Amino acid sequence: MDLKYIIIYRCSHPVRVQTSAFVAIIGAAGLAIGLALQGSLSNFAGGILILLLKPFRVGDYISSSANVSGTVNEIDIFNTKLTTPQNQQVVVPNGVLSNSSITNFTQLGTRRTWFDIGVAYNSDLKQAKEILLDVAQKNEFAFKEPAPQVVVTELGDSAINLSVRVSTSNANFWTMQEQLIIDSKEALDKAGIEIPFPQRDIHIRSNA
Repeated sequence: MDLKYIIIYRCSHPVRVQTSAFVAIIGAAGLAIGLALQGSLSNFAGGILILLLKPFRVGDYISSSANVSGTVNEIDIFNTKLTTPQNQQVVVPNGVLSNSSITNFTQLGTRRTWFDIGVAYNSDLKQAKEILLDVAQKNEFAFKEPAPQVVVTELGDSAINLSVRVSTSNANFWTMQEQLIIDSKEALDKAGIEIPFPQRDIHIRSNA
């Protein structure tokens, strides 16, 4: 059987097409379809992994190395929908999420605030630590266990940084953090402990 040509009957006139050209057309079409489906297949596989391994669930607040973060609203087979703190909906392909490092802030049920407050170099560090620790312990939302901590972390360019670390429930996290920042500033101001801001001294020399 001669496969060099394929005869295609169109209307009443047969058209003869070379087999090599016909195979090339089929191959090109298959390649185009494969490339078009590549992203969808990756998202499908990512959705299966997310649904099976459950790195996050609806209601969790997550952040990924793909520079997306928000509260999970919906997980479907191809995409995951997040709501940002600015009340914007972000639709993230599951292929991207499944290949990213994911930080789940709410899965453990509690969160720990972790922010720095700088004090001047001439401040009494022991007094500053005691003041900030007292503020943390008196906060109505702060957990007793694990106990609040205040730790000296850095000798910065303009200040000595003290890290305030306090645990609370997911629901009260943002409220507690705001209260801690406000109360810490008021307590340090009352004690006369300066919270400095970055500044630079410029010396001008004249050749005259």
